[in-house]
Amino acid sequence: MADTITAAHYRGNKSFTVDSAPAPTPGPGEVAVRVAFCGICGTDMHVFHGNMDARVGFERVIGHEMSGIVDAVGDGVDGFGAGQKVVVRPLDQCGDCPACAAGHQHICHRLKFLGLDTDGAMQEVWVVPAHTLHTLPDDLRLDHAALIEPVAVACHDVRLSALQPGEDVVVIGGGPIGILVAMVARDAGGNVVVSEVNENRLAIAQKLGFATVNPAQADLASELNTRTGGKGADVVFEVSGTQPGVDAMTAVAATRARIVMVAIHAQKPQIDLFQFFWRELKLIGARVYEPEDYEKAIGIITSGGVDADTVITDVAPLADIQKAFEDLDRSPTALKSLIKVGDLT
Repeated sequence: MADTITAAHYRGNKSFTVDSAPAPTPGPGEVAVRVAFCGICGTDMHVFHGNMDARVGFERVIGHEMSGIVDAVGDGVDGFGAGQKVVVRPLDQCGDCPACAAGHQHICHRLKFLGLDTDGAMQEVWVVPAHTLHTLPDDLRLDHAALIEPVAVACHDVRLSALQPGEDVVVIGGGPIGILVAMVARDAGGNVVVSEVNENRLAIAQKLGFATVNPAQADLASELNTRTGGKGADVVFEVSGTQPGVDAMTAVAATRARIVMVAIHAQKPQIDLFQFFWRELKLIGARVYEPEDYEKAIGIITSGGVDADTVITDVAPLADIQKAFEDLDRSPTALKSLIKVGDLT
């Protein structure tokens, strides 16, 4: 291992610097991963805009949607060795709180999210707890594998929805997570409609073979009733993070539909609770993922259930991270942008 690595540090005011840093070494129970690719997610964009400065500070290496290869392992680590392709499930739980004691470590009361509360993957070598690693098939491309973290989010959402083959599904919001939710729901056998107002995102959804509705141009509930014989959607995923999206989620819901709240809303939305009474609806909160969701995501990407080449719209080298964030911030067409951190295959 070289003595130094290249790392991108968030410095505040929509800026990054690309610096040389001492090469980290894994301690007991840790693994050093040489990073290949790291995706830019919505949370990273919130950091870029300064909305999380109090949490991340101005020296943080961010990034968590990654793929890489094991470089070295610390004492006491079994099951991993140099050269293995891996991804990181970036959650480090306390192990002692009521949520952990109940087996819900992914929503630990003192959860640390790697890449926000600790340094992340936008550096050539990332040292992480061994329990966060998942191994990959040798033939899985590392750029495709960088989608596993957001696909795992979608797998968790769909799993909690208890979606059954043949059920009618509406995904409200056709951004990166919405499109991935739609693909995972289709892989599970759902009849999926994507609702989105951005014409570029609608074009991507249509390219992927989804039925679409632009609620700015047509009434979503009426369209769904027409498609379902007046029944509505059995499963609704609210991924827009908007009040109109929340209004739509109850309007399109069938009797005893399950509504999964995927989006994080900046303000408390108003919810039509009468519809929950009238149609016996269920509202399900969904946050991050569990290990089984990661394994499911690996399987779906490996099998082609997610069209990775269509989802990945931009790739930039680590040296150009500033430009990559600026381009993504103003791009009307980008879906998932990747940073190529290391020259790995």
